Amino acid sequence: MKLKHLAKIAITAIFGTALISGCGTNSSNASQNTSNASSGAKQETVLTVGASPVPHAEILNYVKPILAKEGIDLHVVVFNDYIQPNRALAAGQLDANFFQHVPYLNDFNKKNGTDLVPTVAVHFEPLGLYPGKSTSLKNIPDGATIAVPNDTTNEARALLLLQSAGLIKVKNPQSLSETKNDIVWNPHHIQIQELDAAAIPRVARDMNFSVINGNYALEANFTPKDALAIEKAGSLAAKTFANVIVVRKGDQNNPAIVALDKAITSPEVKQYIEQHYQGSVVPVF
Repeated sequence: MKLKHLAKIAITAIFGTALISGCGTNSSNASQNTSNASSGAKQETVLTVGASPVPHAEILNYVKPILAKEGIDLHVVVFNDYIQPNRALAAGQLDANFFQHVPYLNDFNKKNGTDLVPTVAVHFEPLGLYPGKSTSLKNIPDGATIAVPNDTTNEARALLLLQSAGLIKVKNPQSLSETKNDIVWNPHHIQIQELDAAAIPRVARDMNFSVINGNYALEANFTPKDALAIEKAGSLAAKTFANVIVVRKGDQNNPAIVALDKAITSPEVKQYIEQHYQGSVVPVF
């Protein structure tokens, strides 16, 4: 990733933190669309949504003018990890978030005692196996290192991708909780390095190969054409790991959330995703 781009992300993260500190009152705004009794003027509804920088925040920013026509002022708060957006939503600092798939959400709810729910599925980000010190799967060095995400669902997903590429076999290929300890066949003695998903692109050159989440691959200027293996758009993974809008339980029918769901699954947004991301992000609606 270029220094200029890193600086941009850092600035965005600082800006996002500043927004969070001041958006505690916004969680109630999404349920309000009141009128000024004296003037009869309709007040604008503020909707605060947390998101990963790419592609989630980009897609939400594309949706902004669509919602503005309906009197909804969409505020996008950018996060650079997978933990804080759910914590902020559960705490009422956000009205919704957009960065995760349902298996990750279920795992987060179970581990943290939260009650967050999905509304609509928007897109699928294929996991890709990218080259580093090695550039081909035909001649894999004995003891080759492969970096994979260390969160529960994405690690299992990465291992299944490695299995589909013929590199390993895991004990239960239908499980979303497999770890490197569940590898039962490893002819190349591959060393699995479990790392934070966001950190993998930064160390990709030091590994033989890396399995990178779609959004982080985009940030690091990797494309599907660079991948040596990639999840298929029509696969079970695409259905299971579609990224969703998430809200607190009970807010699913909030008018502003319903408007967001409709806008983000509109034909205009589908066309934007297809043309802008060229296969790195795939709409599922």
